[in-house]
Amino acid sequence: MKPRGGYNVNPIGGPSLDIEKLAPPKMLCIPLSSKHLTFSELSVADGDTVTCGQTLAVDPESFSVPLIASCGGVVSLTKLDGHIVIENLSCPSDPAPTPEVPLHAPYDAGHAAENRQKLLELGAWRFVSNARTHKVADPEGKPSAVIVSIVHLEPFVAHGGAICKDKVDELVRGMEHLQSLLEYQTIHLVMPDVKNALAQKIQETIRGHAWLKLSEVPLQMRYPFDNQTLLARHLGLFDKGGETVWYIPAAGVLAFDNALSYGQPTTTSRISLAGPVVKEPKHLEVKIGHPIADILDGRLNRDQDVRVINGGILTGVQIPAEQTGVGVECSGITVLETPTVREMFGWLRPGADRRSFSKCFLSALKGTFKENLSTSLRGEGRPCVSCGHCVEVCPAGIMPNLIHKYLFSDELELAQKLRTDLCVECGLCSYVCLSKIDLYDQMARAKVQIAEELGQPEDQQVTEEPETEVLV
Repeated sequence: MKPRGGYNVNPIGGPSLDIEKLAPPKMLCIPLSSKHLTFSELSVADGDTVTCGQTLAVDPESFSVPLIASCGGVVSLTKLDGHIVIENLSCPSDPAPTPEVPLHAPYDAGHAAENRQKLLELGAWRFVSNARTHKVADPEGKPSAVIVSIVHLEPFVAHGGAICKDKVDELVRGMEHLQSLLEYQTIHLVMPDVKNALAQKIQETIRGHAWLKLSEVPLQMRYPFDNQTLLARHLGLFDKGGETVWYIPAAGVLAFDNALSYGQPTTTSRISLAGPVVKEPKHLEVKIGHPIADILDGRLNRDQDVRVINGGILTGVQIPAEQTGVGVECSGITVLETPTVREMFGWLRPGADRRSFSKCFLSALKGTFKENLSTSLRGEGRPCVSCGHCVEVCPAGIMPNLIHKYLFSDELELAQKLRTDLCVECGLCSYVCLSKIDLYDQMARAKVQIAEELGQPEDQQVTEEPETEVLV
């Protein structure tokens, strides 16, 4: 597939590569659900004493992926709805010493089934997703290829360079563990630049291994070409139409190494804390379940109305008031100001401080600059004006504006014919929309509705090019 579309948003408040390790809090508040996982079967009871790494609950719809206790302590199931709270924590400030391991992982393909089960039990398998559906891959499945990516292009999410910082040996060893689970499948390592220092060190470490292929992100690092579905399509891994491709982020490969080299679960995450109102946007290493209020305490520029988002500014979702801790799929915490006063005569302003895809503001004459984003729409919602901006940026080559009109008219069959299923939910259509229409939310809901009402199986999605020819 030839890459098309895409657009880079350049906001103020991106995180530096500095990593601050937070001390364990007074208690952990671990959410029982996230974007792709719902841990509905509890493995503990109220008042139980658990140890670090113990299974708290499992997701029966995702091959019983476990929710792991990131610290030992006493369980409370009644303190917060939708959470498992762990109090009286027994987490040493310094990690326990780990045994020395060889630089390279042993090749033990004969123990592949045993190692897959171990990865599942230690919580590392939750990082392995099916590139078609973005859901957890079958631990007993056989992929046609594997994608490992350290590229994260959405603004404000954890940067791959920070996740892998000082962990090149662990990254390589984790990929070797991954390769031992496979037969002859190629692992495609996606990097922003195959000639940078990190890529060169990886190449030196794995010299002679034919199973690893380094690939650069297409279209000059344009968002959202780090998306797993797009990567699989651009690498030609969906050519036959029925392939299963595994996708594993850098954090998942490090979790593989932690599980198979040391026999330990992954109990911490490296996440970003970013946004224009954050004093020092950076990366944090936190325990799963670390209270979000504790993370934000003293880290904002001033007391103001803010919106706290789980993830980046394009695909992240507002963290609901009832969620109080960092979830297992959290890649970053974004904080945006929520203006309380309406901008007077905003439509008269020349827009020197606003970036616009349509180049209709004075800022088009300034060249590249960082924009101070907030939750303000900076305009009123209105019907679609058929400007075509959403079509131009869409990396899937579909027509969100026309699909929107069919959905508004409840014409699901016509929306399906325009290949709504190819949408990768990158959020760019909403970002560039002159009419302030939340096309991202409409597309996501429409895909689910079409699958349920028109019976389109998920494993038949994103296999073909759209029938509509789009000129970009």
